[in-house]
Amino acid sequence: MPCGQLPFDPLLLVSAVFVMLTGFVMITSASLDVAAKNYNNAFFFSIRHGMFIVLAVIGALLVWKVPIRRWYDLGPWLLVFGFILLVAVLIPGIGKEVNGSQRWIRAGILNLQASEVAKFCMTIYLGGYLVRRLNDVRNSWKGVVRPILPLGFFVFLLIMEPDYGAAVVLMAAVMGMIFLSGMRFSQFLVILSGALVTVGSLAVIQPYRVARLKSFQDPWADPFGSGYQLSQAQIAFGRGEWFGTGLGNSVQKLFYLPEAHTDFVYSVLSEELGLLGALSIVMLYLVLIFRIFYIGRQAERQRQFFMAFITYGFGLVLVAQVLINIGVNVGAVPTKGLTLPLLSYGGSSLMVCAAMIAVVLRVDYELKLQRQLLLTTAGKARIELIGPKPLVEDLEAPKGVKKDSVKQKAVGQKPAVTDISHYSEETIEEERQTLKSKKTQHQSKTFDQAKAKRRINRESI
Repeated sequence: MPCGQLPFDPLLLVSAVFVMLTGFVMITSASLDVAAKNYNNAFFFSIRHGMFIVLAVIGALLVWKVPIRRWYDLGPWLLVFGFILLVAVLIPGIGKEVNGSQRWIRAGILNLQASEVAKFCMTIYLGGYLVRRLNDVRNSWKGVVRPILPLGFFVFLLIMEPDYGAAVVLMAAVMGMIFLSGMRFSQFLVILSGALVTVGSLAVIQPYRVARLKSFQDPWADPFGSGYQLSQAQIAFGRGEWFGTGLGNSVQKLFYLPEAHTDFVYSVLSEELGLLGALSIVMLYLVLIFRIFYIGRQAERQRQFFMAFITYGFGLVLVAQVLINIGVNVGAVPTKGLTLPLLSYGGSSLMVCAAMIAVVLRVDYELKLQRQLLLTTAGKARIELIGPKPLVEDLEAPKGVKKDSVKQKAVGQKPAVTDISHYSEETIEEERQTLKSKKTQHQSKTFDQAKAKRRINRESI
């Protein structure tokens, strides 16, 4: 990297870290009384979440080290892995039931939530599929229907748990990725209509979902029954007013608001930090999501479509979860069992979200290396595109490099050109010195030729 340029997007990283640290503080505040009563340790959830943060950071560092091409190769295997997890969680003795839902797999001190891993696996697989079958997706129904089939299996297994919220998030992310890949708008409307019918049908099949819909329309019609959770969340928002009651001074967390440190931690945050604190968190999420989509757009401009698609996919997953969770807390969306990314209590959600951010940071890192490589070689480098076929003729050149001088070649299983994901800063510096040396040699040779020509002219006179 050039001097002074960071190998990652600072705004993305800083916003993610701030949300994570805010989550740790709010979980500590929201869980003190519940933990003291149930576990005789007021900091039980705080300590566990601190451990989850450490594991998430270590996992994110390991994920960041993985080249993006490796994720492309692992896509089909990750799809199979996600399917196995969703099946395993339904097997008695393997899956763990909590609050009537069998969503977790026992994994030592951590209960692994299969749906969180499934979102990551499906996004990676679909990104690779869209690169391999992009022409089919844009020009035929066959290319659009194929990724819908594994999505259907995943959604079916999620409903069996049941995890209706995760199914909605996964459907939204997959449809968004296919739409952003360039499918016809008429096809998108047909699939969107089918998805809405499916979601609506699933919402009225189970009696408890019907009760949630009724309580969503008017939670105060039954404030001590089906509307209890939502009405208590609204009380928390009302008590917070502009500046909040102060950190640690929430009343709703004192056994009034269920799941105060998990799904409804945003309500406790709004009560203690007020409207300004709640809007500050929204602003952090806006910065985080904007940077993710900006990096995805940069990847698309540099014709790294796999990088672009998985970045868009992760951004869509986070957007859907943030909108649904905050919507539930403010009463704009029916109650769902979804965490607030990077902020709510939960090891699986935290680690998977951190892994998503790490992959996006890796995409940004490789894109910067690619642009720097083009600059150091005067635009003569051939850049490897992750995918089987070239989708366009020219790579968009960085500033200072003529577009016509940029060469690219897409590769399949056997890379025929340099894989820039393995380039280090030392390699970039070597390229620069080599180019400088060649330029010096060329200038010296030209000078010698001119000198010899002048000598010949003098002798002829």
